[in-house]
Amino acid sequence: MDKLHIYNTLSREKEEFEPIKEGFVGIYVCGPTVYGDPHLGHAKSYVSFDVVIRYLRYLGYKVRYVQNITDVGHLTDDADQGEDKLEKQAAIEKLEPMEIAEKYTYNYFRDMDKLGVQRPDISPRATGHIIEQIQMVEKLLENGHAYETDGNVYFDVSSDEDYGKLSGRDIEEQESGTRIETASDKQDPKDFALWKKADDGHIMKWPSPWGMGYPGWHVECSAMSTKYLGEHFDIHGGGMDNQFPHHECEIAQSEGAFNKPFANYWMHNNMVTLEGQKMGKSLGNAISLNEFFRGDHELLSRAWDPQIIRFFLLQSHYRSTTDFSEEALSSAENGLRTLQDILRLIEETEEGTGDAYDLEALKKSVESKLNDDFNTAQAIAVLFDELKKIRKQINSGEAPENLGDVRTFLHNFVDDVLGLWPEAEAAQSEDDKTEKLIELLIDIRNKARHNKNFELADAIRDQLEELDIKLMDSPEGTEFKIG
Repeated sequence: MDKLHIYNTLSREKEEFEPIKEGFVGIYVCGPTVYGDPHLGHAKSYVSFDVVIRYLRYLGYKVRYVQNITDVGHLTDDADQGEDKLEKQAAIEKLEPMEIAEKYTYNYFRDMDKLGVQRPDISPRATGHIIEQIQMVEKLLENGHAYETDGNVYFDVSSDEDYGKLSGRDIEEQESGTRIETASDKQDPKDFALWKKADDGHIMKWPSPWGMGYPGWHVECSAMSTKYLGEHFDIHGGGMDNQFPHHECEIAQSEGAFNKPFANYWMHNNMVTLEGQKMGKSLGNAISLNEFFRGDHELLSRAWDPQIIRFFLLQSHYRSTTDFSEEALSSAENGLRTLQDILRLIEETEEGTGDAYDLEALKKSVESKLNDDFNTAQAIAVLFDELKKIRKQINSGEAPENLGDVRTFLHNFVDDVLGLWPEAEAAQSEDDKTEKLIELLIDIRNKARHNKNFELADAIRDQLEELDIKLMDSPEGTEFKIG
């Protein structure tokens, strides 16, 4: 496949990618609601879109990547009812909502950095764009797509004959987007909130033409994406679970406000499952990324390197379900080790006098896999097959005469696109060795606690304290302080 094709959820088929502006791609991906630590489901989404961004840049496009931070307005029923998720978590942790936002935004970027996920060009926060959201609601009222009732403003779904075109739901199938009793002040159960009236107990609220309130979850993304990418842009992405109602409502709002198409291509990644059930915070079966990195969870037998998790996720297509098990992670670890061992061999070997390797065929083959809707799994399979041939040639004593060119391409593709290049094995200082030994003892202690061997766990803690090394346990894991 010579040209990039993307599966467009809107048309339900693969389409050749053609940007609105030649050489430039504007892409918006729904970011996290920052009320808890990121888990493996988040990693699936953001690692997948990380490769999308990297590959678009590899193809020569200038990319503006916008990924929001939702820090207000996302209610506990994922629609128009319930508590604000951040306010609920703030009450649990006895903190201010914005302390919750700061804490979990920091943790999100910390864990994405470890996974090799490159940061967005712009990370707008919903609370920083209240004015833009109010302006969009005003446009929708002016255009006859919304109505106000006692401080609440709702989008009139009946005013949009195309509502449902993304999810494919018939009007009879469309419920209010709520999962509990419909708000009594709606004209129709299918209508959704653009602005919500805040009661006296609601902490996060702002003045508006309709009184003190806060934005609906859906309007936040419409306002932020169009502010930074324009009213009509190239690609909108997110998790499959956001397709309805969130993305459906985004389309209705944006096209109702600006009277033009919203995003040309809609991309949705599939979910991560645990024993066939979706892994997610709301279901109580999510393992946080920090727990993976530390091995500090009852379902884990050990700590897992972030690059193993990245490789594990890229071994399945972004639109396929990824079923988690430690056996699958172990298999990914073995595969990644094999891949990186060959890459190190190629890196350390000088060009020889052997037959030139057919680099153009490799380049064409792996690019054809990513051009087919970013199929990382098949691209990795091709890499394995071809790199084993190069290893065999090197081990025979007849390294390819063009090994330098091969090395340059592999840096461009394996490192810059897939983000899987082996880390440099730098010499460790004595301080580094000490910290690694402490972390090893913490891992052993965590396993002892998991196995209810509290005598060993307490002995490790006490003996470290005798060495003036203090362990500090928290819900997020164990930290240590020397001295």
